Amino acid sequence: MKQKNIFRPALAVISLASLVACGGSDDARPIVPEETRPQDTRVYTPVAETTFAALPGTAVDTDRWAGTLGGAAYRIEIPKTGWNGKLVMWAHGYRGTGASLTVDTPIMRRYLLDNGYAWAASSYSKNYYDVRAGVEDTNALALNFATIAAAKGRTVAAPSKIFITGISMGGHITAAAIEAEAQATAINKVNYAGAVPMCGVLGDTELFNYFAGYQVVAQQLAGVPITTFPVTNFAALAPTIQSALWSSFPTQTNAQGDKLKNAMRDLSGGARPFYAEGWANASNQNNIWSSLGGDGTINGILTQNVLDTTQLFYKVDASSASITPTDTAFNASAFKITPTPDANRLRRDGLRWIPVTSGNFSVPVVTLHTLGDLFVPFKMEQVYYDRAKAKGTDKWLVQRAIRDVGHCAFTAAEATTAFDDMVKWEAGGAKPAGDDVKTAATVGAASYGCAFTRNTPSTEDYTAPAVRAGYQANYPACP
Repeated sequence: MKQKNIFRPALAVISLASLVACGGSDDARPIVPEETRPQDTRVYTPVAETTFAALPGTAVDTDRWAGTLGGAAYRIEIPKTGWNGKLVMWAHGYRGTGASLTVDTPIMRRYLLDNGYAWAASSYSKNYYDVRAGVEDTNALALNFATIAAAKGRTVAAPSKIFITGISMGGHITAAAIEAEAQATAINKVNYAGAVPMCGVLGDTELFNYFAGYQVVAQQLAGVPITTFPVTNFAALAPTIQSALWSSFPTQTNAQGDKLKNAMRDLSGGARPFYAEGWANASNQNNIWSSLGGDGTINGILTQNVLDTTQLFYKVDASSASITPTDTAFNASAFKITPTPDANRLRRDGLRWIPVTSGNFSVPVVTLHTLGDLFVPFKMEQVYYDRAKAKGTDKWLVQRAIRDVGHCAFTAAEATTAFDDMVKWEAGGAKPAGDDVKTAATVGAASYGCAFTRNTPSTEDYTAPAVRAGYQANYPACP
């Protein structure tokens, strides 16, 4: 597949600012500059490295290059012999709000090298939840792959196919990069042949609505309901809320807190295996609480509030699966957060500030998601399915549930199987099997997630084998 390389001269990246200054089109009329966000004034420093360590225990000899491109750090690895001509882009997860830009290696690195793939990964040029930068910088690196190789002393052809995969925020980047909107509006355009978003924010801004719903319910149940938004003293209120709803924070809620637990079960994907374990997982709760109390600009990625809880319904009453008078009364009094219109609008200078995952894609996609993940909940898979179904693109979508509580707590075997199935499908094979993520009776069955869970730990996993084995010993076994 021939890629359009828009870089002139070699290794130069066209910036958003220069596009706006030049008008961004053949129209000679001046374009009013886009408004400035807090994110636009932040300064970041990419990690300095020229290479990185070889993968232990592999017989594949590789070229390994590291450097910077357009303000982002990168890593590239390509077999010295036997390269299959295909490139895999790896998109990392959320890096926080620090100034240092770091890059890592894909969880399926051994599989990629053993099967002749080259891979590349960008740090992105900005931290915070900047998916726009993630898409642009990942695409820029893909487009400059052959040019970088030449600068390092190796002549290679442009990749015949480029795939993309990533985790968490990188899953959002993966899904956004294959969208028709990105193909039309991104500055750096790549025609990906297939994608594997893992534990991804596949509902884009719906994730932040989920956090907002958690805060609305928690505050109301704790007797300190939201009366105006944003809540400017949330950090001071947090201990009061936690003591009112937990007997032991963050792992054990009391009777009042169990109402929050019930409401968030429905908002996170409904009754399913591993929800109870996920709720009692300290990492999940701490991640959620670190995401509460914002003003809806997603820490300065936007300039206006994008949060919308007007369509959320809170099922706080666990006594019945049906809506009860208790539920009705609670929802009637619950504060509604209303977004600023067009807070995440289309832009004149490239991608939206938070790129969409509308399901408008036309390449094979295989997703993975752990059932007990409450930081980026399983609900993201259901939102993505609904969007793809509405667009008529669900024929290109396979989704798989994994039985674990951790955010992105996949084994390397689960990730490599998903990627391998995707590329075989893309090459003309049959559509691989997946899980039904929508039917309540299916998702709620005790055996749900057993089909694609591969629990054998390995040194390729992000979690050490002994640690993973300890976690899994406490998990419900497949019936």
